[in-house]
Amino acid sequence: MLVQNLRRVSASREIFSIDSFSLMPGETVALVGPNGAGKTTLLMTLALLHLPSSGSIRFDGTLAAPDNLLALRRRMAVVFQESLLLDMSVAANLTTALRIRKVGRKEAAARAGKWLNVFGVADLAPRQARSLSGGEAQRVSLARAFAMEPDILFLDEPFASLDYPTRNTLLNDLGRVLKQMNMTTLFVTHDYSEIPFLAEKTAVMYEGRIVKYGSNREIFGEDFFERQSWIPWA
Repeated sequence: MLVQNLRRVSASREIFSIDSFSLMPGETVALVGPNGAGKTTLLMTLALLHLPSSGSIRFDGTLAAPDNLLALRRRMAVVFQESLLLDMSVAANLTTALRIRKVGRKEAAARAGKWLNVFGVADLAPRQARSLSGGEAQRVSLARAFAMEPDILFLDEPFASLDYPTRNTLLNDLGRVLKQMNMTTLFVTHDYSEIPFLAEKTAVMYEGRIVKYGSNREIFGEDFFERQSWIPWA
């Protein structure tokens, strides 16, 4: 994904202005910055859920435009802070999403079973989504996203509402899956301790601009990883 001169204005206020930003295949990038910096709006724009006021977004060389937005969106998946599960069974949450994307019934069931198992919630398949705990619901939400087999995964603070033990276990599991799948990922967070689990690079936003972008060591320094010695692959 390549972004050039991307700008979004709302009610005469500039939300962000990004001269250039790229997300290469297989890269995992954390997007950080203070409240109001424009992180979530930028993520939603890159995921083609918001339209920019000006500028361009290219995906594998294809310019995002009104006539191809739906096709490009179907190559992406987004996980939010709230799980946003449908009021149906866990299994149906995955298969329904896949059927909407024209995946055949048998293939949808197979993908649902695979990814519920990967995220350790296969036994929850017949349960109603409204009966799940926060951690269970977010695991199902992640399973649904991966079942889409996206080219790019967008994560908007998906662990912010989870308790500490649940969050750490899920971070370990998701970090492992991202590395195994070599999944291109943009991850918004306020909690810097989450970054080494999921991201290899960090972009820092301030007042709508990306003011720093580089490897985690370039952004935070070598001692950041020494302080996070509990992280399994730092």
